[in-house]
Amino acid sequence: MKKTILFLAALAVSVAAALAQNAAPAGNAENGKKLWVKNNCYSCHGYEGHGGSVGPKLAPKPISMVAFMAIVRHPPQSTMPTFTARVISDSDLRDMWAYLNAIPAAPAYKDVPLLNAIQ
Repeated sequence: MKKTILFLAALAVSVAAALAQNAAPAGNAENGKKLWVKNNCYSCHGYEGHGGSVGPKLAPKPISMVAFMAIVRHPPQSTMPTFTARVISDSDLRDMWAYLNAIPAAPAYKDVPLLNAIQ
């Protein structure tokens, strides 16, 4: 019984540590919005990351922070410029990801009165 309790306690600590390690890094969404415009990300991805004529939709519910940083640092050829850490720091990327993560989803069509008025 004691071994089972110790095993479960160790397992709980391991799971908690793994979750903390995989948690999204903190970022400043307000600063991220400014950086989004300053670095011209809006020109391809839209002001709120909803996609544009060139860039894919990034918000709401952006890709993971790790994937976001990897694509910004090493984009597929001919899709977007490469932004090295000299151009956009990791801290600034975290802020921009926080901004994308803070963008709310659009309301469901049933919650938009004008769309429901036409039946």
